[in-house]
Amino acid sequence: MAPETAETSTALITNDIVVFGLIAATLGLIFWLASGPTPFWRKFFAWVPALLLCYFVPAIYNTVGLIDGSQGAVYNPIGSRVLLPVALVLLTMTIDLKGVLRLGPRLLFVFCAATFGLFLGAIVAFQLFQWFWPDVVAGEVWKGMAALAGSWIGGGANMVAIREVYQVDATLFGQFAVVDVAIANSWMAVLLFLAGRAATIDARSGADTSAIDEMKTRLEAYEAANARIPTLTDLMVILGIGFGIVGAAHAVSAPVAAWFGAHVANASQYSLDSAFVWVVLLATFAGLGLSFTPVRRLENAGMAKIGSACLYFLIASIGMQMDFTRLAERPGLLALGMVWMAVHILVLWGAAKLVRAPLFYFAIGSQGNIGAAASAPVVAAAFHPTLAPVGVLLGTVGYATGTMIAYWLGQILRMMAGQ
Repeated sequence: MAPETAETSTALITNDIVVFGLIAATLGLIFWLASGPTPFWRKFFAWVPALLLCYFVPAIYNTVGLIDGSQGAVYNPIGSRVLLPVALVLLTMTIDLKGVLRLGPRLLFVFCAATFGLFLGAIVAFQLFQWFWPDVVAGEVWKGMAALAGSWIGGGANMVAIREVYQVDATLFGQFAVVDVAIANSWMAVLLFLAGRAATIDARSGADTSAIDEMKTRLEAYEAANARIPTLTDLMVILGIGFGIVGAAHAVSAPVAAWFGAHVANASQYSLDSAFVWVVLLATFAGLGLSFTPVRRLENAGMAKIGSACLYFLIASIGMQMDFTRLAERPGLLALGMVWMAVHILVLWGAAKLVRAPLFYFAIGSQGNIGAAASAPVVAAAFHPTLAPVGVLLGTVGYATGTMIAYWLGQILRMMAGQ
């Protein structure tokens, strides 16, 4: 593919291997700087999330003509067809549904209300803008909203999965990535601010915090008993499971998609004749199935970190397709996202008030959706360091459900758009 790229692209770098190395080195540099080697970088990354740079630095490369993100194999097949489903497998394998259930019905109720608020918020925002500012939601904006729903209900992997399912334009995807980062990180900052005042807020609201106290004790004991340093065998088994399942999913997906296309009415309308859709579904369900087996213990050896590494590389490979010069074409999308988030917050507040849930449930219920396993632990730890795994648990539930919920939301938005 590299020779063809060299003939059709005017970018300075056209060799796929060189582009791959550049992206990998860029991610390594970003994460090293984010670790805070100097006071300047600690202050810088306190305001600028590493995720944003992982997306936008490759976009700068593309905008200035250093690379051509629309060409080559870095994104397709390496990023979208290999690393994305691997990330889905590894991240969903870490789910401990029994552990989530032990956290108590009130937390699960608030978490589900947060998910419903995001689902409802998209519909309400889309309808309001159709009435009062129709240009904002014209065309294929519903596709971008479906992708953003994947992120806000699940995580980055879900957003990318929906992007592939609905074939969201790279620039539109980039515009919604801006909305995602701007609004989600602003809301997380608000939650972190409130976390420092949780005791006062809970006392005034009369919330019951006894379950949180019990949770702290149990999680401290679990972490002490299970933490370990990963061995080479651990890492090779994790990679073998992830890539092996993805390989099997690709082998099965093509004939399954062909069967649905030939025998199921309206299969194309729901993308069931797309082989990639089945790769995503099979990877997700395989990870869920393995989460009920002893294989899930590999999380103690860093399985989720490997999945996140695949995810960040994928995010960078998407960013390299974006042209910065076109980002300012849709300023109304930010307003759309703000209305969407406002509905989510109102529904979540009502649910928390209904069951007298403490502020922690409110915060982690929201961030378990919007931030997923990437930032939900940060918010959870702001309440107490031992609560960080709770954020991981709820965040990984979002990974498991985000793609499916966002897919059906996309179908509703498509009908509302008359397409």
